[in-house]
Amino acid sequence: MKAIGYTKAGPIAGEDALIELEVDVPRPGPTDLLVEVRGISVNPVDVKVRANMQPDGPHRILGFDAAGIVKEVGSEVTRFSPGDEVFYAGDITRPGTNAEYQLVDERIVGRKPSSLGFAEAAGMPLTAITAWEILFDSFGLNEGEGAGQALLVIGGAGGVGSILIQLAKKLTGLTVVATASRPETKAWVEKMGADHVVNHRKPLDEEMKALGLSPRYVAALTNTDQHFTAITELIKPRGQIALIDDPKSLDVLPLKFKAISLSWEFMFTRSMFETEDMDVQHLLLNRVADLLDDGTLVSTVKRHGGTMTVENLRKAHELQESGTAIGKTVLDGFSAS
Repeated sequence: MKAIGYTKAGPIAGEDALIELEVDVPRPGPTDLLVEVRGISVNPVDVKVRANMQPDGPHRILGFDAAGIVKEVGSEVTRFSPGDEVFYAGDITRPGTNAEYQLVDERIVGRKPSSLGFAEAAGMPLTAITAWEILFDSFGLNEGEGAGQALLVIGGAGGVGSILIQLAKKLTGLTVVATASRPETKAWVEKMGADHVVNHRKPLDEEMKALGLSPRYVAALTNTDQHFTAITELIKPRGQIALIDDPKSLDVLPLKFKAISLSWEFMFTRSMFETEDMDVQHLLLNRVADLLDDGTLVSTVKRHGGTMTVENLRKAHELQESGTAIGKTVLDGFSAS
């Protein structure tokens, strides 16, 4: 089968940063689905892995988000059958979605939203899982809670921010403040449902003070180290911070005096360690599919990059690395070529 990956970690500008590969079609293990990949999306983790992680073997196949059709199932699979349309965010320890076929454990797979095509559906899983786990795992909220409290989403126009705003507005009572600095990103986060927009190129504590709001919850999705001092100033005592990026260092001592909780969100943790509650991702993806199909949530896809080729995937990586991406970028799978 055809796949796209890399043989040496490095910048996307490198001549062989991404290459087409010919590899064997994998065989499913007991709880695996063999999926024909019909659509994929590009996330920050794709470019981080490609730039920084040397392949364990001769190459590494990239890609995490996908939507496709189940072709075979493992001997212990109970949730899906051949012919089912599915979407999922994959497992960072296994070969990725940038291939004609991929293996994925059924416990982290959901039914594809019937209202979305394959490429558009592929834009949703990773960010939806991340946002869901921030709200309901990291912050410990229950659906319907949060009235009278505010959530600050730093990096509101990115993939995670776009769906986090929606989930918070639709499933909790939180007032949502999102950061954006350009007219087009401000318009996007307002479209996603943010109650207020502040400029992350200005001191966020001053921006929040001007709104007269002190959030109990802060989702730091990008440039956490740059904003951390402001976060400690603006957050309510006994508030909670969740972060997903990779700051080189953080001085957490100032959090002590406000008794602030700090947690990391990493949506691959459950699949990496095969936690006992790994199948909650199957359940929440099915719920997200229902919410998309009934119109409660809207797609966060902003750009369709064409069919999966080295050239088109390179362009998607370049956009992701530019720091100007809004929402999600998706591509059709090889089968569309």
